[in-house]
Formats: sequence, C-alpha cells, structure tokens
Amino acid sequence: MDEEYDVIVLGTGLKECILSGLLSVDGLKVLHMDRNDYYGGESSSLNLIQLWKRFRGNDKPPTHLGPSRDYNVDMVPKFMMANGILVRVLIHTDVTKYLSFKAVDGSYVLNKGKIHKVPATDMEALRSPLMGLFEKRRARKFFIYVQDYKEDDPKTHEGLDLTRVTTRELISKYGLDDNTVDFIGHALALHRDDRYLHEPALDTVKRMKLYAESLARFQGGSPYIYPLYGLGELPQAFARLSAVYGGTYMLNKPECKVEFDMEGKVCGVTSEGETAKCKKVVCDPSYLPNKVRKVGKVARAIAIMSHPIPSTDESHSVQVILPQKQLGRRSDMYVFCCSYTHNVAPRGKFIAFVSTEAETDNPEMELKPGIDLLGPVDELFFDTYDRFEPVNEPSLDNCFISTSYDATTHFESTVTDVLSMYTKITGKTVDLSVDLSAASAAEEY
Repeated sequence: MDEEYDVIVLGTGLKECILSGLLSVDGLKVLHMDRNDYYGGESSSLNLIQLWKRFRGNDKPPTHLGPSRDYNVDMVPKFMMANGILVRVLIHTDVTKYLSFKAVDGSYVLNKGKIHKVPATDMEALRSPLMGLFEKRRARKFFIYVQDYKEDDPKTHEGLDLTRVTTRELISKYGLDDNTVDFIGHALALHRDDRYLHEPALDTVKRMKLYAESLARFQGGSPYIYPLYGLGELPQAFARLSAVYGGTYMLNKPECKVEFDMEGKVCGVTSEGETAKCKKVVCDPSYLPNKVRKVGKVARAIAIMSHPIPSTDESHSVQVILPQKQLGRRSDMYVFCCSYTHNVAPRGKFIAFVSTEAETDNPEMELKPGIDLLGPVDELFFDTYDRFEPVNEPSLDNCFISTSYDATTHFESTVTDVLSMYTKITGKTVDLSVDLSAASAAEEY
C-alpha cells in the first residue's frame, strides 16, 4: 500500500464508484478503499438477512417471505431516466456491458387524493382525467410548444427568451391552472419544490423534453429504466471498469484516516498503520466529518408486499410523486415500487419505498400519506438519515466530497453532483454526446 496515487477514493457508494471509473479511464492512478466489507456504502443493496440485521437486530426474517438471497433491497432506491445523464455516463464509459436494464412500468402523480398516470405528450394530455376539457386544450398547446422547442432555433421560441422569462410567466401565457402546473413541475420536470416557478423557464422546458424523450425511447409506460438485481449492481460495475483501467480496490479497510501536510493539503490516507500517498482525495461525507455540514434529513419507509400498488394498473415497477402542495408540505414525497420482475424479490413479492425530506422528528406520521397508498403490507421498516454537503474549498485542501443522497427516486440530481465533482477534480467536462442506442441491447429481452 505504500505507493503514491493520483487520487484515493474513500467509500464505494455510487457517486464514488462512478468517479473512480471516470478517473481511471482518464489514465489516473486510482486507489479505492472502503471501511465496509461490501460495495455500495449508503447506496448498497441488502438481502433479507442483512435487512433484518440492520432494522430488527437479532430477529430472523419469517420464512413466508421466501429465500433471503432472492432479495436485493436498495438502501437508496432510484430509477434512471432512459435518456438521462446517468445512462449517458454508462454508455460513455462502456459500463453498459456489465449491466442489464428493464423499463419501469408506470409513472404516476397524486392529485386531490387520487393516483393518476402522468401525461407527458400532447396526445396523453387530451386523454388525461387530471384536467377538464378546456384545460386539456390549453395543456396540449403548452406541450406542443415544449416538444417543438429547440434551444438553437429561434423560430421555435415564439419570441420568448427562456433564459429570462420565468417558468411562472411562461405557463401563465398558456393560462394553465395551478393543478396542471403542479403535475407539470413536479411529476414531469421533477422539481423538488416550487422555487422553479421564479427561475428561468429554460431548465423546466429541458427537463420536460428529457422526460418525453425518455418515455418515447422504450415505448413503455414510463421514462424510467432500472437494473435487474437492483442498484447494488451499479457500484460494482464501475468498480470493474476502474480495475480494467488499472485502479486498485481494497474493501474492509478500517479507519481510513486522511492525512494533511503543513499547508492543509491532503497528502495521503492511513489504514492499519500503512499510509498511501496521494495528490487528491475523493470521498463521501462520512470520511471527512469536519469538512461537511448537515443540510437536512431524509425519512423513508421500506415495505415488503404481496401485490402491486393499488390504482397503478397492476404495474410491477412504478414511481408515484406526491407534490408538496397536495400534502401541505414544503417538499415532495416519493413512492417507488419494484418487484420480482426486476429480480429484487422472490416471485409474487414487491418492495415499496416511501421517501421524503424530513420536516418533523416523526417519520411514521410524516410518511403516512405515501404509506396509505400502498395497501396491505407484509413488513414495514422506518429509517432516517442525515444529509450532508461539503463546506471545504477543494482548491485549498484537494478534498472532493460528495453530497449525501436526497429523497428523490430518480438519479438526475445524483449524477449532476458527480459531473461537477469530476470537473473540479480534472478541469474537464465529461463528453455526454453519446449514441444512446448503445444501451438498448442490454435493456431489451
């Protein structure tokens, strides 16, 4: 271990694994360590025995739930946008060859206490029970504007500069009511709260286009895809990529103490009495607790069930977004469900998650609106974890710390953090202009 590396990465969470893969492909000498004896850190997948050990101590799981090894329960469950940044990163690094994906069946939104399919195109808007007849026509016009909008073609802008016009101003031009705005902003553009209404509309239009393009990609019921056997496959796939390019992996390394020189710059990492020298350290917040601050808390429930979520058209994998306004909250709630069709549970079993940014100290009560949508559950676990973000200046100490995973059930915010870290570390941007069809072979059966 007494060697010098360009970068030492601490923790094998998804963010850290993507970065070690990207940096290894760039030709940097990378050492990747984790204090745990398994991959994934916060974003690992647990089998039934591990799940029970984490939440129920010494109890044993009941036999009627089926074999432990048939479960892959993600601790940070998130779907991927089929045309989104993560899929582009997977193709860019050729990690797609280690993974198989399957489309997610449904994308829904809660409105006035009922679950509705999210309309994503002008035709779907006309059929949606979310809106009355006249509102449908107005929404259809807005959807057509978004579908036809091209940033580099002023003819499609209808005289509007979307870098200046706010989202609220753009939407009011089409006369849409608050109800429609709610599902467009939260279920299509995937904003987490209502701040976007006062920000330039270009971001929301791009997000809506990404949703519609992702939906069209697989002709399925949602814009999302998800790996077979769950997300635990992702960190391992990037670990393989890093190894192919000469990266070194060490699991089960206790303590992993980051060492600094006289100027406060990182100079190495010590574990079990040996120090590996390095120029830069990449890690999750748990490895450098004095360089991060707490910014929030995620509350979540994990349910094992024997049926799909009611009112989702028998979908075996689904996302339901509960916009904040529908619940009288400051942030959205997310329901995520997948099942044996994605090989994350035995036949006939479904795993559902309800997650949100915690606003109280009572997760059971806070998550109730989402749990009430699930119907009867076989088992229910509650969990909270703190969210941290870095407060250091990487140009001064050469420490690049990821932000904790948020409550969203899709990956866009996660990968944005990874790409900005990559740029800070290398001074380069990842080229994401890839041939998206390269991922389709693995994704279809």
